[in-house]
Amino acid sequence: MADSADSPFDYAEHPHRRRNPLTGTYVLVSPHRAKRPWQGSQEEPPSDNRPEYDPDDYLGPGNSRVNGTVKNPDYKDTFVFDNDFQALLSDTPDGAVGNPDNDDLLVARAVKGKCRVLCFSPKLNVTVAEMSVPALRKVVDAWVDEYATLSKLDYIAHVQIFENKGSMMGCSNAHPHGQIWSSSWIPEAPATVLANLAGYTSRKGTHLLEDYASLEEKSGERVVCSNTTFLAVVPFWAVWPFEVLVMTKKRIPSFESFGEQEKEDLADIYRRVTCRYDNLFTTLFPYSMGIHQAPTDGTGQDVAHFHMHFYPPLLRSATVRKFMVGFELLAEAQRDLTAEQAAARLRACSEVHFNDAKKADKPT
Repeated sequence: MADSADSPFDYAEHPHRRRNPLTGTYVLVSPHRAKRPWQGSQEEPPSDNRPEYDPDDYLGPGNSRVNGTVKNPDYKDTFVFDNDFQALLSDTPDGAVGNPDNDDLLVARAVKGKCRVLCFSPKLNVTVAEMSVPALRKVVDAWVDEYATLSKLDYIAHVQIFENKGSMMGCSNAHPHGQIWSSSWIPEAPATVLANLAGYTSRKGTHLLEDYASLEEKSGERVVCSNTTFLAVVPFWAVWPFEVLVMTKKRIPSFESFGEQEKEDLADIYRRVTCRYDNLFTTLFPYSMGIHQAPTDGTGQDVAHFHMHFYPPLLRSATVRKFMVGFELLAEAQRDLTAEQAAARLRACSEVHFNDAKKADKPT
């Protein structure tokens, strides 16, 4: 084997670790392994015989919900309601067990919160990728309203907006919808990001994601798409094969500071990223999407930067997924496909959804 000094380091070819400045964690990248044959698990591709309306769809307009005691209104665009099986409750009694400052081994704290569901459309047979920008603008407007309303509750410190798409991501209902969980504390993931954003600003005097957006926009090699307000990239430190980070190019702390342009551009970038996902493997591409923005308790307003994470599991095709097991579960995240390769593949995808392209090709 040739001495490594004979081959200068190239992160497109050689194993290396990449650091995520938002979390302080690392991912092992092994680009040389991308050539290995795959003999692992293959998932069944999702069927696509979706009706526009199903009377058994408990998120459908006019239908009974899963609890059997409530009926949905005959809604025409978006619909928001309290989750029938909330993970958090607003009336949890105060209480505590143990004290972490004393190194107690059994520590628990009572928490409060509210969990909401947002139906994106009355139609069962669409996903975000297949919706129009005007339709998605109504989703964005609902997010903005929910953030503002939940922020006014005196026991809420943080609002987490997310969407799980596809059964592979644990989504129990195919109806296009997302969730909004508000909590009396700032959860670990956003709290870690906020601390790292604050540390960067303290050390450098600038804002981490503003600097990163500028760097990526100039480079272009990890950019997926962009508009006036937002930049979508496969981040340098991506863990999931086709992970995407969407961020405002200039720091905006939260929905509270969004104007009409920002709302319109968010609907636009949401559709474009998810459409490219579906077109990558010609499938209804599964993912978990989440928004990070300023907490609602006033913490971090001077450093918080609005951004969205997309974590999709698919690896090589519509039926082959990435598993977080073994070394990745017990030691450190690892990937073979580089962020640069993933971004190039997503950039090459059309922003016309494959289902719309099929309809256009059909003879009239």
